[in-house]
Amino acid sequence: MRFRNLAGFGAALLVGALCGSLIGPRPAEAVAREIIELQRDVTSLLQGQKDIATQVTQDHTVMRTLIEQSNDTVGKLNGTMSGLQKSVQDVQANSGARLDTMSTQVQGLSDNLEEIKSRLGKLNQQLVDLQGTIQNIDSKISGGAVAPGGTVPTSAPTGSSPQPTGSPIASSSASPAPNADTLYSNGLRDITSGKYDLARSEFQDYLKYYGDTDLASNAQFYLGEIAYSQRQYSQAVAEYEKVLTNYPKSFKLAPARLKKGMALIELGQKSSGVKELREVVKRYPGTEEERRARARLKELGVAATAA
Repeated sequence: MRFRNLAGFGAALLVGALCGSLIGPRPAEAVAREIIELQRDVTSLLQGQKDIATQVTQDHTVMRTLIEQSNDTVGKLNGTMSGLQKSVQDVQANSGARLDTMSTQVQGLSDNLEEIKSRLGKLNQQLVDLQGTIQNIDSKISGGAVAPGGTVPTSAPTGSSPQPTGSPIASSSASPAPNADTLYSNGLRDITSGKYDLARSEFQDYLKYYGDTDLASNAQFYLGEIAYSQRQYSQAVAEYEKVLTNYPKSFKLAPARLKKGMALIELGQKSSGVKELREVVKRYPGTEEERRARARLKELGVAATAA
């Protein structure tokens, strides 16, 4: 627009010069020279306008290309950010699952240690009993309770084979129950190695045959852990509830109530889950379960204690 105004101004000057030459008495040669200079100026202005218009068109094309490239780059960045966000979410979900699995494995290792301690205690008691028996026999021998050569061997009934002392006589109509220690140890081994279906069968057998032993509540708790690890949260809630109901003196009460609350939250039953987690905080202060319950309640944005 500026150069159009300049061109108009130049044309006006040319017209003015022509008019002046007609009005005033000026030499023809001077007028012709001015007209030529004005024509040259106008031509130069028009050419400059054309060059600028061409440059503007080129700049516009370049800018449009840059904008398109920028839009493409922004689109790619948005796609990359979406992929990264999804990856982070997947990592967080997998991390949560791995933490639950690790927690189950740690529980299993802890119970392995408890079982070993229990076995060592039993072996120690058996050694004490055996030592007492040996001392009793020695005292009888030294006191002449059994005369030399007076030992009378116990004979088996005619037609029957002797039975080893302490060995159970299995009924011909039913197979003997599996060994309790073997069942429990196999269950712990399989749950820590991720063989959940096999571990479930072993713990169920343990409860079937040895449901009144000290480790029965542990076996019941691990049935809940297996269901939770397989995301069968309704089944997990039922298994944990059996620990709380059937074994009121079990040392698995705190973890059972904690995991029951977490399973309820996974099922979308937030109010019930929060109630269980608050019970953990209330009943088991200073424990690892209390710390985990407080952390989960904080993630949910609720207070650790009811108002």
